Amino acid sequence: MRSQRSLLIFVSALSCLLAALFATGGPALAAVPSADGPAARIVTLPPAPEGVGPAALAKAAVAASPTTSPAVRTEHGPPGSTYACDAGTLCTNVWDPTTSDWKTFFFYSCNRYYLSDWNGEGDYVNNQTGNVTSYFYGQSGNVLTSFQPGGEPVPYNWDPVWSIRNC
Repeated sequence: MRSQRSLLIFVSALSCLLAALFATGGPALAAVPSADGPAARIVTLPPAPEGVGPAALAKAAVAASPTTSPAVRTEHGPPGSTYACDAGTLCTNVWDPTTSDWKTFFFYSCNRYYLSDWNGEGDYVNNQTGNVTSYFYGQSGNVLTSFQPGGEPVPYNWDPVWSIRNC
């Protein structure tokens, strides 16, 4: 009697497991943006900043890579390469002297982000959705600029920027 009950429980559990496996239809696939919905914007990174060369590489030995707090997703790319700025994202590019290429920051979650070692010229692309307003702040918390989504990459000098609020 006990062995029949164990066998019945085993067969029932196996049936449930197989039913769940076949009901899902296999592995999950990423959603593809619809033609009428927001999509990623393909952005070309600018040329390297003026003065980047052997002397700048010597300074890079003591330089630090740009960062944010809290941290966000980043990627590196050489001048002239492209990246995708996803819908709903504020993307910024700052020169990273430690790698001699552009470091792209993807600000997605609504927050105020504090910047470290953001120096010189770069740019930003606001591919957020809706009527959200983003802000760049100076050292004393003063608003340096505010902007809404849309448009092409905007050149920007990061020297006076101490924090970013993407919403």
